[in-house]
Amino acid sequence: MGSHEAKPQAFYGAVIHSLSTPGHDLEILPSALLMVNAEGVITSFHKDVKSEDVDRLVDTTSTSLYRLSPSQFLIPGFIDTHNHAPQWAQRGLGQGQHILDWLSAITFPNEGRFRDPAHAQRIYSSAIDGFLRQGITTASYYGSIHPEATNSLADLCLAKGQRAFVGKCNMTRNSPDYYRDASIEQSLQDTESCIAHIRKIDPEGQLLKHVLTPRFAISCDAECLAGLGQIAARNPDLPIQTHFNEAEQEITATKELFPQFDSEADLYAHYGLLTRRSILAHCCYMTPYEFDKLKELQCGVAHCPISNMTVGGGFMAAPIREFLNRGIKVGLGTDSGGGFSSSMLDAMRQAMIASHAKEVESKGKDKGLKIAEAFYLATLGGAEVCCLEKKVGNFEVGKEFDALVVDWERDGVMTMVDEDEDGLGTVFEKFVMTGDDRNIVRVFVKGRVVREVRM
Repeated sequence: MGSHEAKPQAFYGAVIHSLSTPGHDLEILPSALLMVNAEGVITSFHKDVKSEDVDRLVDTTSTSLYRLSPSQFLIPGFIDTHNHAPQWAQRGLGQGQHILDWLSAITFPNEGRFRDPAHAQRIYSSAIDGFLRQGITTASYYGSIHPEATNSLADLCLAKGQRAFVGKCNMTRNSPDYYRDASIEQSLQDTESCIAHIRKIDPEGQLLKHVLTPRFAISCDAECLAGLGQIAARNPDLPIQTHFNEAEQEITATKELFPQFDSEADLYAHYGLLTRRSILAHCCYMTPYEFDKLKELQCGVAHCPISNMTVGGGFMAAPIREFLNRGIKVGLGTDSGGGFSSSMLDAMRQAMIASHAKEVESKGKDKGLKIAEAFYLATLGGAEVCCLEKKVGNFEVGKEFDALVVDWERDGVMTMVDEDEDGLGTVFEKFVMTGDDRNIVRVFVKGRVVREVRM
C-alpha cells in the first residue's frame, strides 16, 4: 500500500465526528479543512471554510490537497474492541447454541487448525483485508494459542497498516487436548515471546501492542492467571483482554471453578487483571457491586450486541445505558465468529436494537441508544476503551489521522439520497442505518492510505 505521503496532506469537504462522552455531541461540518503532517498527525482543523478560501489556506506546492466530492464525507476510522481473528472463516456457524457448546463444537476445532502456519497466514491475511474494507482501522484481536500464528497476525497487521492489539490466547485447561497450552509455564513463556516479537517489529508501538489474553477464567488455571497478572504488572503499557459475565452458563461454570470469589470482578482483580487497560468483552449480566468495581478500576467494556443475541443461550441485552450513565468506558466489538457479521455498521445497528430491548425490559428506565451514541461507541468510545483516546477516535488536533471517506453515490443498498432535500445529518443517518462497505471508498491509518476503491 505504500508509505506515508512524502509531504503533508489537506482534506476539504464534509466532516463528521464525535466530540465527547457519551456521544451526544456529534459535530457535523459541511465544509471543513483538515491539515495532516507527513507523520500522519492532524495539525489544524478549520471547521467552516469557503471553497474559494482553500487555496489560500493550503500551500499546494508542499501539501497534497484532497477535495472531497459533494457525495462524500469524512468520518473517523472504526475501532473494534473485541475480535477473534481465527474465527474469520467460521462466522455464522453455530448460531443459537449455548456458549460452551458452541466453543466445543465449532470454535475449538477451527482454532486448533492454526497450528499450521500456512493456514494461519491465509486466514489472517483475508481477515485483515476484510476488516479494513469495512473501515475498521483499529482492532483488538484474540489470536489462537499458537505463538507462531500470533506473530504472523502481528506481522500482517503491520504490513497492511492496521492499528492493532494482538494477543496470544492463554488456555491451560477445560479445552481439548489438541487445543490447549502444553503447560502453564509454556503458556506464559509463549506470551513473553509474542510480546518480544511485537516490540521487535514495532519498537515504538506506533501501530501494534501485544494484549494479554486469558480467554476466560474457565480455560485458565489460577497459576496461569497469576502469571499473566505478574506480566501485566511488569509491563504497564500492555492492554489486557478477556471475556466477562458473557452468559449464564459461563458465569455458573466460573463460580464452580473459583468458589472462593463472589464475582468475576473479584476474581480478575485478585490476579491483577482488572486495570484501566482492561478490555472486558460482553458484560451482559452485572451486579451493582461489579458496576462499581469496573468504574473504580477504570476498566473498559467491549459491547458485542450481534454475538450476544445469536450465540450464548439467550437474548442477552447488555446494560449499555447504565454503563454510560455511570461513566464506564464502552466501545463496540464485532466478535467476528461469535455472530453473523464482521461489520461495525451492523454492530452499531444491533447495539441500538439491544438497547431498545433493554428499555422495554427496564420499563423505560434505561433509554435506548440514539444514532449519535452508537457512532460514538464505534469510534471515540472504542478509543477510550483501548486507552487510545489521545491518539485516535475523532479529529482533534494532535491526534493521528485514522479516517474513512464515505461516498453515498456508490452502488449498493444505502437508502437513496435526495440532493435537494437531504442535509448532511440525514445523509449520515442513511449511511449508518443502511450503508455498507461499498460506501467506504478510502481508508486511512496514521495518514496512510491502507485501502482504496478506484473511482
